[in-house]
Amino acid sequence: MSWSQAVEKTVTGLGYELVDVERSAGGLLRVYIDRVPGKTYPTGGQEFVTVEDCEAVTRQLQYVLEVENVDYARLEVSSPGLDRPLRTAEHYARFSGQQVQITLKLPFQGRKKYEGLLQAADAGEGWQLVFHDGKVDQVLDFSLDEVREARLVPVLDFKGRRNKAAPAAEPSTPGDAGEETTDGGQEE
Repeated sequence: MSWSQAVEKTVTGLGYELVDVERSAGGLLRVYIDRVPGKTYPTGGQEFVTVEDCEAVTRQLQYVLEVENVDYARLEVSSPGLDRPLRTAEHYARFSGQQVQITLKLPFQGRKKYEGLLQAADAGEGWQLVFHDGKVDQVLDFSLDEVREARLVPVLDFKGRRNKAAPAAEPSTPGDAGEETTDGGQEE
C-alpha cells in the first residue's frame, strides 16, 4: 500500500473526509481533514474540525505510517480552513448555494477568475456560477474539468459584535429621584 492510500484509508476509517494531502521537501507530510455532515464524533458536535479531531487523526496516522514504513520527518494534520478547496463533484454538491471563487484553465471572455454563488446546472450536467459583473447578474456554466482551482469564499462572522448596540443610557439631571447635589451640578 502506498503512503497516500494509507493516509486516505486511515482518515476515512476514522470517519473524516480527506480533503488534501501534501508532501514537501524536508519530510513534511501535511494532511487536511474535514468533518462529514450529519455524522457524530466523540470529540463533540461542532460543525467544524476541532483540535481534538486533528489530535486523534495525528495519533492514528503516526501508528499507521510507522507500520507502513513511510519516511517523513514531520506530520501536520489540520482543517482545510475557511477558504476550503473544492476538488470533487461531492465537494461541489455539498457546498452548492455557497459563495465560491473559481479559476478556469482557459480564459472565458478575457478572464480566468470568477467569484459568485455556486449552483448545480439546470440540465443536471455541470455547474453554474452566478456572479455580478458590475451591471447585471450573469451565469457562467462550467464543468469540473474546466476548473483549475475552486475555493470557498471565507465568511467572517463576529457574532459577538453583530447587531449589538450599546444600551442607550437615559440622561439624568441632578436632583432626579431625590438625589441631593451639593456641588452645584459640577463633577468632583
